[in-house]
Amino acid sequence: MVTYRKAMLTHESAVALGALSDPTRRRVFEQLRAGPMAVGEIARTLPVSRPAVSQHLRMLKVAGLVQDRADGARRLYSLDPHGLTALRSYVEEFWEAALGEYERAATELGIRRDTGAGRTGKERKR
Repeated sequence: MVTYRKAMLTHESAVALGALSDPTRRRVFEQLRAGPMAVGEIARTLPVSRPAVSQHLRMLKVAGLVQDRADGARRLYSLDPHGLTALRSYVEEFWEAALGEYERAATELGIRRDTGAGRTGKERKR
């Protein structure tokens, strides 16, 4: 049985999760993994208008997931590493619980931590 402690959903992580709940906004966010991009570059790959992409970027910025900077007459958008911290902390709570449960199950099955190998039938008889 898996036991999880209650994860702490902060305001920042709740806003970030809400911002990523929209599929188009999530695609905009995912595209920025490749590096800074202008609105037009992002819009060319999506079935939405440039103004719609601008709105999605604005929401991602408010959520702390995206930052922008001036580049001549245009703005370049990129992922905000500081804004990802709250969301990552929230998700890591689940990951740590899952790893703890995996370790407990592996111990019960006799998998040795140092080698990662389980006991064979011959070793059990000794």
